[in-house]
Amino acid sequence: MLKSFIKKSRIKSPWIMHFDCGSCNGCDIETLACLTPVYDIERFGIVNVGNPKHADILLVTGTVNHRNKKVLKNLYDQMPEPKAVIAIGACGTSGGVFREAYNVVGGVDKVIPVDVYIPGCPAKPEAIIDGVVLGLQKFAEKAEG
Repeated sequence: MLKSFIKKSRIKSPWIMHFDCGSCNGCDIETLACLTPVYDIERFGIVNVGNPKHADILLVTGTVNHRNKKVLKNLYDQMPEPKAVIAIGACGTSGGVFREAYNVVGGVDKVIPVDVYIPGCPAKPEAIIDGVVLGLQKFAEKAEG
């Protein structure tokens, strides 16, 4: 009974964590814009947290490089199951304009599994919100199964 209640609560009010692998901060600004009164993503019960042990969904922006891939993997491993990962922007999805650089690994999916890809440079807040809603659906599916 308690497990069922907790599972339903996590689906209805997911906690997200944002991690910037190293970008121009365009996608970071747009991600944070989702929290402003204009878009107010918190009205859906979504809370931004700073601890991966409390997060249900990981939002990742920026290009993954050899120095931050271990941190990204560590954050992912600390998140409880079920969990969802959303790669935001051209850099997060593919490495972006930096993908040919010597120190770049590529997109987020080169290090951890990604559930939702949000394109754009930078990704628009509306697209990020749509991606989070899609991530919530995938998170709910994982929680049910």
